[in-house]
Amino acid sequence: RSAENKTFSCSVCKKAFSNNGNLKAHMRIHTGENIFSCSVCTKPFTNNGILKEHMRIHTGEKPFSCSVCTKPFTHNGSLKEHMRIHTGEKPFSCSVCTTYFVHRGSLKEHMGVHTGEKPFSCSVCNKSFVHRGSLKEHMRVHTGEKPFSCSVCKKYFARKRCVKRHMRVHTGEEK
Repeated sequence: RSAENKTFSCSVCKKAFSNNGNLKAHMRIHTGENIFSCSVCTKPFTNNGILKEHMRIHTGEKPFSCSVCTKPFTHNGSLKEHMRIHTGEKPFSCSVCTTYFVHRGSLKEHMGVHTGEKPFSCSVCNKSFVHRGSLKEHMRVHTGEKPFSCSVCKKYFARKRCVKRHMRVHTGEEK
């Protein structure tokens, strides 16, 4: 439809709509009114389309597939983000050290290196970490989990890098 037919305008953000029903649905974004709710988990939504997308979490439906590796996704946005792995695109860059990232969240987490912020805290000993992965790795100290094993002797390790270092025993490389 052309811009001339969009005579209904949002008083908050000035976005224009072709009919009053679409404008009313849009206004729920600004008011926070949620008139649709999930029948499984009761999470509220502003419109039925978003609720239908949400339902895929419960049904396991993944209608979007990667054309390169066939990995399935629940949302088209997740597929588009995934495609960066194949294209090598890293659109998010650190303004301090110019490191590039595939995901906006990875950049946000990385900024802790520069700010000193450590938002991920251990619930057992209160030690804090810049990265979520570092906290996950640290938690193995408390749980005793050793998810990585040597393919030769089946010895288990808490960290992947420890397995790599251990493999030198079998390959004869210097330590």
